[in-house]
Formats: sequence, structure tokens, C-alpha cells
Amino acid sequence: MLNQLRLKWYLGIAFIITTQIFVLTNANAAVAVVINASGVLSLKQADGSVKAIYEKSELEEGDIVSTEKNSYARLKFTDGGEITLRPESTLKIDSYSYIETEPKKDGFVFSLIKGGLRTVTGLVGKRGNRDAYRLRTSTATIGIRGTHYGSTLCTNNCGGLPDGLYLDVIEGEINVVNNGGEMGFSAGQFGYAASFDKPPVLLPKDPGILEIDSKSDGFSVGGQAGCAVN
Repeated sequence: MLNQLRLKWYLGIAFIITTQIFVLTNANAAVAVVINASGVLSLKQADGSVKAIYEKSELEEGDIVSTEKNSYARLKFTDGGEITLRPESTLKIDSYSYIETEPKKDGFVFSLIKGGLRTVTGLVGKRGNRDAYRLRTSTATIGIRGTHYGSTLCTNNCGGLPDGLYLDVIEGEINVVNNGGEMGFSAGQFGYAASFDKPPVLLPKDPGILEIDSKSDGFSVGGQAGCAVN
């Protein structure tokens, strides 16, 4: 009887230790990997440390990825989504949750701090909670309905164009929201949000900043090259 109690006690301790190790391991699990890189890329981690990253570098929740001049980064997430960062851009992975068998727990919130990106969304936002996906910028927050789109945040670096957030949609739809209002954009449309207090508007044509420039990056997202500033 005593030996049976000891065995149960040991098994209980082993279960607790194994569970704790599993939780710690998954807390720091990679959520994305750099599948293409060109130029100089850097990563600031949640603990404040900064390091250079390259192709095959893994990214975690809370990481901040930056590209220098003439540099690009193409990121592949575990839900199948991809993001290409154009030169002189900074992106933060605020929160990310994707478990293949638990779609109701999906979540992906990331921030474009500066620069521009082009993305093809993965399964997060297409299954389970349709509002699980959010791209945050200084002028608006973007939600999706299964899409391929581009966004560029101009801050005195886009030639003669006014500052603000410029958007283009290749496939699907995006929903842009800020304190000024809310607007949806569909495939083939271009949008603009001047500030967080001014409503997003539909542009009559491509402003030029989001033109495809296949010679600039040497790789693409979803068959389309990354966006570049003329």
C-alpha cells in the first residue's frame, strides 16, 4: 500500500514538472520564420535585446523586426500567412495564437510602426473568430476577410505624397477603422487614412507608392513582388 502511494506521488510530481516544461516551451515557441532576406535585418526581442537576423531566423510573440535601407524581409507564419517588409520598415508581433485544432483561440495582432508591407493572410481571420486578425498603425486599424493587400505608412519619406497610411487590395477585402470612421476596401481599390482622427477614404486611382517593383526585392508574396516607394 505504501509503495502504491509513493508511486502515485512520484507520478503526480512527474506530471506537474512535465506540464510546466511544456508550458514554458510553448510560451517561447516560434510563430514565424524568415524565409527570404535581402540586406540588413534586425530583431528586437521582448526582453530588449537586439540582434541581426537572416534567412531561417525564427520569430516569437513580442518581437520587433526592422529592415534597413535597400533591405527586405519575407516572413512565413505558422498559419500559412506571409508578410514582406519593404526597406526602412519596422513591424511588431504584438500577439499571436494559432493552434491547428482550436480555431476559436486564433489571434494575430501586429503593428506597422513605420515603412510598408505586403501580406497574404493565413488561416487566422478566415476560420473561427473572423475578427481575430488586426494590423495596427498610427492612423488606423485594419481587419480582413481573407485577403492579399499592401500598406505603406508615409512620414516625410514618400516624395510629394501627403503623410498617412496608403492601402491597396489585391484579393479579398479589408476593413479600416479609426476615430474618424470606418470603411471597407475591395480588390482593385486604393485607400488612404491621413491620421487616426480623420476617416479613411477611397482613392480614385493608384497613388504610385504601392506599385509593384519586381526588380527591387528579388522575391515575392503570393506571386506578387513587394511594394516599393518610387
